[in-house]
Amino acid sequence: MNGYNSIMKSLILERARRVIEAEADAVRALTTRLNSDFEDMVKILLDCRGRVVTTGVGKAGAIARKITATLSSTGTPSLYLHPAEGVHGDLGVVSPDDVVIAFSYSGESDEISRLLPTLNRIGCTLFALTGNLTSTLAKAASMSLDCSVEEEACPLGLAPTTSAIAMLSMGDALAIATMEARGFTREDFALYHPAGALGKRLIMRVSDVMRSGEQMAILQDNALIRDVLFAITEAGAGAAFLVDKAGVLQGIITDGDVRRSLLNDSNLLDKTADCIMGRNPLVIEGNPLAVEALLILEESPRRPGEAPVVDVVGKPVGLIMLKDLLRIGIV
Repeated sequence: MNGYNSIMKSLILERARRVIEAEADAVRALTTRLNSDFEDMVKILLDCRGRVVTTGVGKAGAIARKITATLSSTGTPSLYLHPAEGVHGDLGVVSPDDVVIAFSYSGESDEISRLLPTLNRIGCTLFALTGNLTSTLAKAASMSLDCSVEEEACPLGLAPTTSAIAMLSMGDALAIATMEARGFTREDFALYHPAGALGKRLIMRVSDVMRSGEQMAILQDNALIRDVLFAITEAGAGAAFLVDKAGVLQGIITDGDVRRSLLNDSNLLDKTADCIMGRNPLVIEGNPLAVEALLILEESPRRPGEAPVVDVVGKPVGLIMLKDLLRIGIV
């Protein structure tokens, strides 16, 4: 049994290596087929006044869906059309201003072939990603990209493997080349990915995260420390902001400051806040990105857990807390 397991392990790993090497070779071979047609496709995609509609069936359909997702997230509005549904009414989504990209390795799949006459009548631009440049699909398309491979990595020569990865890579190349030609930036990418860490880092500002209103404890700098402690508790905050008569921030008292001071002065609660408040506290000015506020807190030698957010005249308008910044997942 041990001998059997050892032999099988060796065969499994060898097959895996062959698949990866075959697919890598197939992708590498695509670089020699990039020509003026590819450049023209990118230009047409940039100038498209409608949407990019991808279509394909089976494995090619799965790749078409993936390329639609990549196009849409990089600035080129796109949708996927199932070819079988297309001939039963869904071709209504296609307009003359659209570009249709059809994925079919053979270029002869029945589902795709049945779309071609109607696409021609609609008057949209048709591109093909195929392994057969003499196929029905390639002949019907304005331009075609050659995704052919010498053989499949599947030992039976049946399961789409090298052909699938070649088509996927060519589709990605087309989408990313279009993205770069469009001048698509990290900030643009973040707009389409607001829930991701990158989107949060590039879009979310302090005003989106800070606590304000009843969640802040703001008192006059001559308020009793007893009242300061009550205000901190009621707001559920970690600190109180002390202001002058004009509402300008003068200092900050944390609940930890109160506890530590009580150890040395049992009469502290009846004294005024200005006797223990921390003057010149670390503040967040204006409305920077939330990630910038995080860096300010983390890089401060004081290592505060919170900081007041102040406006242009120094009035506190919010409370930014380190735990809130970490909770939203910008790191």
